Amino acid sequence: MNKNMHYEEQEDLRLGIVTGGSLTRGLDVKLDNTDLIEDVSVGTYVTIAGERHHFLGMITDISLEMVDPMLSINPPDLSNPFLSRVLNGTIIYGKLHILPQLTLSGSAASLLEGPQQVKTIPSHFAMVRQASEQDIARAFGEEDEKHIYIGNPLDMETKVCLDVSRLIERSNGIFGKSGTGKTFLTRILLAEMVQRGNAVNLIFDMHNEYGWMSTSESGYEVKALKQLFPSRVAVFTLDEQSSSRRGVSTDFVVEIGYDEIEPEDISILQETLNITDKGIELVYELHEHYGKKWLDRFLSQSVQETQEELEQRIEVHRGTLQALRRSLSQLKRLHFLVSEARQNSVASLLAYLNRKMNVVLEFGRYRDNILAYVLVANMLTRRIHDSYVRRKEQAMGESADEPVPLIITIEEAHKFLNSSVASQTIFGTIAREMRKYNVTLLVIDQRPGSIDEEVMSQIGTKMSCLLDNEKDIDSVLTGIHGKSDLKVVLSRLETKQQALIFGHAVPMPIVVRVKTYGTPDSYEHYGSITPTRAKLETEDIDDLWG
Repeated sequence: MNKNMHYEEQEDLRLGIVTGGSLTRGLDVKLDNTDLIEDVSVGTYVTIAGERHHFLGMITDISLEMVDPMLSINPPDLSNPFLSRVLNGTIIYGKLHILPQLTLSGSAASLLEGPQQVKTIPSHFAMVRQASEQDIARAFGEEDEKHIYIGNPLDMETKVCLDVSRLIERSNGIFGKSGTGKTFLTRILLAEMVQRGNAVNLIFDMHNEYGWMSTSESGYEVKALKQLFPSRVAVFTLDEQSSSRRGVSTDFVVEIGYDEIEPEDISILQETLNITDKGIELVYELHEHYGKKWLDRFLSQSVQETQEELEQRIEVHRGTLQALRRSLSQLKRLHFLVSEARQNSVASLLAYLNRKMNVVLEFGRYRDNILAYVLVANMLTRRIHDSYVRRKEQAMGESADEPVPLIITIEEAHKFLNSSVASQTIFGTIAREMRKYNVTLLVIDQRPGSIDEEVMSQIGTKMSCLLDNEKDIDSVLTGIHGKSDLKVVLSRLETKQQALIFGHAVPMPIVVRVKTYGTPDSYEHYGSITPTRAKLETEDIDDLWG
């Protein structure tokens, strides 16, 4: 009774009826009126009224059908209003393909348990209507301390929220080709997590976009985390001069001593530095022979001296030594590398993280230097992870406090997680551990197809802006039910401010218009200081998503 009343009240949202389909293939829906076809779009949600359950599903395809194929050869004159009314919805009609996602039952037990993953389908001729704001809110929850508001469904103003506790349980990914708004989506997600304090973040900020402020493609200044949360965010830098020129107030200048670099830190740079397998073996020999000072010693003495010393232990080819010297000499261009650091950067990082201070590490002049980014991100993360492993194990054995959950954000993630190095890097280890030691990743990449398949399968929640490369689309959708249907949805996203979100932190895949960031109103949500600009015109908002 209540079900019928509910749907009668929303007859104006009715689209049509179910005419066929299956659980695995999806449902076919005949539109009541072909005129409706231009009012629906791929990625829109609908509700289906079954006999005992309501179902929430996504429109994944739209087609035009006709009962008599001869009409395509001899089309009728639809300019005649009477003939159009007779044919529309009977001889010619529109058809939707719907992928059912959730069961919204009306029983008391179901209301307590919440929406469930779909395991059955409605019967023939079940009524289909556009999903209401109440349907979406019931599925995704409402914005609160446990739910992050990330955007709105297409053609609706209801808030789509992510479950924070489930978000931090596993590693997550943000993908999309250049210019689709990955950075703004990332900044929104990070700001929401910082505001709630459920986890602490370490952000390797390759392009200096998440610390103090950034600039849109149109030249507008956009606030970043330190301006929004000055007491919760610390900015570390590899380049103090660059930070000073940009007016960034930094909390710590990172220096790394040559004596802190271990063979494992060089191994991940094998491709970047063009080191052969023999060269990597030699790095380990140098470390074993010279100890912690191996790199400084090797770069400061002649090849002849090194060869004479090593030949007492192993047979070493002079050409291998010379090639390795040329490769490792590239490290001298990184001015944050010094013979001996004044302060221990790892210890300083951990001190901030342990106080639940989120840390953004800016790269300054090294923003486009892959060598600097891979070396620093991998080196620091490996040592931080080691610390978390020890503390987690101590907590298990001695009832000590566990370390606060840590989320490490890396850009250009395929550099760390491609098939050739994922098994060797600490980032591959973290992705596979699935928060075993309270550490997870937020990976950002425009080339997800270059990331190892096993790693992609371990990413809990994926947020993808537009992708147009078939390999990238297949990679993002690895292991998801209804992959072929969602490929259509993903490839039809608009170029800016739209994303397909699916995985661990949401009950079902959904396309959202990502909420606006970079306007005075958006800053007020975070209780920030006076906006950078007094007013940002509406027509400028699209430019922020470059």
